[in-house]
Amino acid sequence: MKSNVGKLLSTAAIAATISTGAAAATLDDVKAKGFIQCGVSQGVPGFSNADVNGNWTGIDVDACRATAAAIFGDAQAVKFTPLSAKERFTALQSGEIDMLSRNTTWTYTRDTSLGLDFTAVNFYDGQGFMARKDLGVESALDLDGATVCTEQGTTTELNMADFFRKHKMNYVPVIVQKADEALAAYASGRCDVFTTDKSGLAAHRSKLADPSAHVILAETISKEPLGPVVRHGDNQWKDIVTWAMFVQVNAEEMGISSKNVAKIKSESNDPGIRRLLGAEGNMGESLGLGADWAYNIIAEVGNYGEVFERNVGPNTPVGLPRGINNLWTEGGVMYAPPVR
Repeated sequence: MKSNVGKLLSTAAIAATISTGAAAATLDDVKAKGFIQCGVSQGVPGFSNADVNGNWTGIDVDACRATAAAIFGDAQAVKFTPLSAKERFTALQSGEIDMLSRNTTWTYTRDTSLGLDFTAVNFYDGQGFMARKDLGVESALDLDGATVCTEQGTTTELNMADFFRKHKMNYVPVIVQKADEALAAYASGRCDVFTTDKSGLAAHRSKLADPSAHVILAETISKEPLGPVVRHGDNQWKDIVTWAMFVQVNAEEMGISSKNVAKIKSESNDPGIRRLLGAEGNMGESLGLGADWAYNIIAEVGNYGEVFERNVGPNTPVGLPRGINNLWTEGGVMYAPPVR
């Protein structure tokens, strides 16, 4: 009984905190300070990663920049807070950050019990395993008795346990607090296998001394829809972050990119395009934004295809095919509601 009461009190405390914070209106706070404070990873190439000069790039970084472009007309009006998986939700709940964009999986429990809301999926993924080629492992079903490294406080831990239990295999988990620590443990031979989302495996493999010496096994053992997260209760802020992503998907579908957006805005007679780019009407008004909010996102950050290709596409070190993250018109699942 005591544990149940404690759980109820904890949930109530979180809800009260979130309710109080939401009343402050995140957009007003962000405008007052002149930038978005965005929570990101501590370094996952292609998603959120800082170079030696502290310049952040990646799909998740671009989600923050798109939101900043919508609000300020300036995609650089963002400050980044690197967070471990374990501390990311607390940082958002407490108001330390305005949005979390950290390759975070949308799950039922996270969406309903943490006082948080997921917005839109910016990358569809699934969990896998990476092993050294010289181990001769060809399938995840060959991993009985393996030592497996992963990061603490993630769905990866739970999925890993479910997978080995389902297939009645034994394993030895090596759980560390940071993704880079898990990779270092794997690289040093402390574990046989490294597990995380497959995009993360590709990103981390690019950091190894000889990426070609490691293989990502074929099996995908989970669904991992990744995307930005905001505090529950501030619907306006959630809408802004959500529609910043939807604008990029719609833009790609319409053939609008950062390279041609200015020309299309001035020349197009398509009513849908003119609404999207603010050439007629003001679709930003209901979000508390200007008529050029969507135009600024595309001009400064690009459409979804541009974001994907420059961060994780085949010509990057991460080297991912578009696959399921292609537009619905191209055989993928990327689909956004219309701006009308």
